[in-house]
Order: sequence, then structure tokens, then C-alpha cells
Amino acid sequence: MIVVADTTPVNYLILIDAIGVLEPLYKAVVIPEMVFSELSQPGTPAEVRIWIENRPTWLDVAPDPPPLPELEALDPGERAAIALALALPASRLLIDDAAGRIEAERRRLKVTGTLGVLAAAHRSRLLDFDSAVERLLKTRFYVSPRTVAAARRLLGPNEGPVPGQ
Repeated sequence: MIVVADTTPVNYLILIDAIGVLEPLYKAVVIPEMVFSELSQPGTPAEVRIWIENRPTWLDVAPDPPPLPELEALDPGERAAIALALALPASRLLIDDAAGRIEAERRRLKVTGTLGVLAAAHRSRLLDFDSAVERLLKTRFYVSPRTVAAARRLLGPNEGPVPGQ
């Protein structure tokens, strides 16, 4: 399974100390050089810059593919992530931005956002969804309460907390 990630999911999973769920969920993740660059910018939180500079072996950095002119309205990381996901081809694209998700889905890419990763990690008993979302909401990540409630409902009634969390 090839999974490509945009900047936002990686950034926020690092900030809430949940980045480690990506390896057991997906085995390997690929980011384009543009996403690596965005995660390395001086304005990026220090813990994100330190993590990306010392990234684990399961995170690969791939050259940016040729740009797709029809994606010009998106930010550079999103454009590169979508183009890379199409070029590989990827089984999944981790992306949060609504416009980026729409463009990816128009190209028949399977997309998952940060909440989707947290839900999958919860189902795999890697973390507690509610605790992870609570940490996420203390960052600058924006998600509506309605979206969180919908994601929580998808976990089902028998999806209680992860033991020891």
C-alpha cells in the first residue's frame, strides 16, 4: 500500500504526539519534497521541524512530480501531494484541506484526513479517539463540532476507550 501525505495531517499528528500511528496503519508513507519543505520552514513548530529532520525510515521523501496546471488554486504542498499520489499511484492520500480533498476525489484518489487517521488508529486500538481529538482541538487545527461528532458516530457504539489511555 502506497500512502502519500500532505503537510497538515503530518504536522498535526506530530503536534498531538500521534504520528506513530501511521506506521502500523500504513507501513510506509511518502511525502513530496514540497511537503518536506513546508514541514521544515522556520515558522513551523519546533517539534515538527525536529521530527521531520530526524524522520523515521517508514517516511520517504520523493521528488516533486511535474505540476498539474489545473491544481494551481491549491497550495504548493497540496498540489505536489495530489500529483505524487496520481503518479505513483497511491492507495490513499492523507489531506485535510477541503478544496484539496475535492480535487483529489475528482481524480478518483481515496482520501483520508487527520480525523480519519485518528479514527482508524482508534479502531486498531493504537490510541483513544476522544483523547486524541481533545489534544488536536488545543492546537490551531480547525474542525467543526459537527464533523467530530460525525466521525465519532462512525466508530460505532462498541468503540470504547483504548485500555490504559
